[in-house]
Amino acid sequence: MSRSLSMRGSMRSRRDLPLPEKTIERLGSMVAGGNFYEAQQMYKSTSARYITAQKYSEALDILQSGTLVQLKHGQVTCGGELAVLFVDTLITGELAYSEQIFDRIRKIYEAFPRITVPHFLGDDYDDEGHQLSEAISAAKVRAESCSSFLKAAIRWSAEFGTSRNGSPELHVMLAEYIYSESPETDMTKVSSHFVRGNDPKKFASMLVNFMGKCYPGEDDTAIARGVLMYLSQGNLRDANLLMDEMKEQLKSANSDFPKTDLIQFIKYLLPTLERDAYPLFRTLRQKYKTSTDRDPVFQELLDEIAAKFYNIQRQNPLEGLFSEMFKI
Repeated sequence: MSRSLSMRGSMRSRRDLPLPEKTIERLGSMVAGGNFYEAQQMYKSTSARYITAQKYSEALDILQSGTLVQLKHGQVTCGGELAVLFVDTLITGELAYSEQIFDRIRKIYEAFPRITVPHFLGDDYDDEGHQLSEAISAAKVRAESCSSFLKAAIRWSAEFGTSRNGSPELHVMLAEYIYSESPETDMTKVSSHFVRGNDPKKFASMLVNFMGKCYPGEDDTAIARGVLMYLSQGNLRDANLLMDEMKEQLKSANSDFPKTDLIQFIKYLLPTLERDAYPLFRTLRQKYKTSTDRDPVFQELLDEIAAKFYNIQRQNPLEGLFSEMFKI
């Protein structure tokens, strides 16, 4: 008897759910009227009811609409929270990766604001830099909100898609957003997502751009890091594509690679890995050790490259800086 009542109650609760279109329209009006917090709570509570009733499509519609309207009105924290709930719903509903869902994720990603933080103090900033400080704080919120959303989406795509590393397209999105929007660019994070992506040409463009604004000595390190990260994944093709594309872009800009021992090492390393030449690989490491010691992670990457290309066992497999680098 109690089970029958429970089933009838469940069916009634499903029937009692409002039409998602009406909910979306009503809450959108609330946001437009400036009632951001109240609308946020209702987006969350209403979508939760649909999720409980296993009406995942309706819940996704409500959460996507809420994300887009909150972001449109500059409410990045609210929009970011709903964006993560959108991905959580994909996981709860065990929805498989598809182009249709990817397009919805991309639409949310494109709605996150992109406002460049100025790299100098101009007339718009007071003597104590208060406005600049506020701009940097806002940029951090944007970067963290969008990054949290895309990381969640990558984890979902890894679990319910075909790539164990997650969607390559999502990795490229995250790399681009971190590079363009973070007030303090972490090139290791940027590169780690680009190498799990599928667009070496875009990665090359970013590195060429970075060369034009970085401190002396950072340019060759960033280039070498990108190449070595590709190689540590066993991806010699894209490592070569990255260097070839950078060469073309630099030539078009009447520029060239930094003339350093580290870049020379990379140029020697790539053809070496195309053949069974472990003794030469080891000799190169010894000869250019001073250069590769400039970044603590380079030796770990080279150990992993030796394992991938020459079956040389790592002493501490997937430990240390290398494992941290590719965490999502």
